[in-house]
Amino acid sequence: MSAIRLLVLGAVRQHGRAHGYQVRGDLEYWGAHEWSHAKPGSIYHALKQMARQGLLHAHEIAPSTAGGPPRTEYELTERGTEEYFALLRAALVTYDQRGDVKTAAIGFMVDLPRAEAVALLKERTRRIEAWRASVTERYVPEEGPGQLGHIGEIMHMWVHTADSEAAWTHGLVERLENGAYTFAGEGEPFVGILAEDQENPYATGEQHPGDDR
Repeated sequence: MSAIRLLVLGAVRQHGRAHGYQVRGDLEYWGAHEWSHAKPGSIYHALKQMARQGLLHAHEIAPSTAGGPPRTEYELTERGTEEYFALLRAALVTYDQRGDVKTAAIGFMVDLPRAEAVALLKERTRRIEAWRASVTERYVPEEGPGQLGHIGEIMHMWVHTADSEAAWTHGLVERLENGAYTFAGEGEPFVGILAEDQENPYATGEQHPGDDR
């Protein structure tokens, strides 16, 4: 799964309609340029590509009084909304996603009903535990990594990662079941997007030709 598609669709959805520079600004505000491949070129390419695929509707609006080309604003289509939620659900439930995909999914999980998010995370935990069990069929953690020579360190890392992932997910599920955060249908959720005139303290300042569009 590509994190950039989930990130861009989610960012556009939070605005309702957004131009490329707004999407870039939000992703930099979230630090996505540090933990994912959400660089300016990738963001603008994803917007244009998903518009061609029918996931986004591109609205061309009049240029500013200062001149320049017309700016394009993007809005999720019905297909785009379906794609967004499919990507989000898959990212929450799958234990072996890349770190950027998992991070994006946690950032958007409140777009789902609370009960569904909890169910997906519980399924994720079940899959982690099943995967750990398959590793320990041939490796006994209690005997230490040395039982397989230095290659045992690979198995040791896998088991340690599985245990850490499962413990964190259990904790998140417990917090959600105790009412943490505001999910779909419960009221106004927290939305971390920049206002049109708000300064972005995390902006990279890197210029890109797509910024004008």
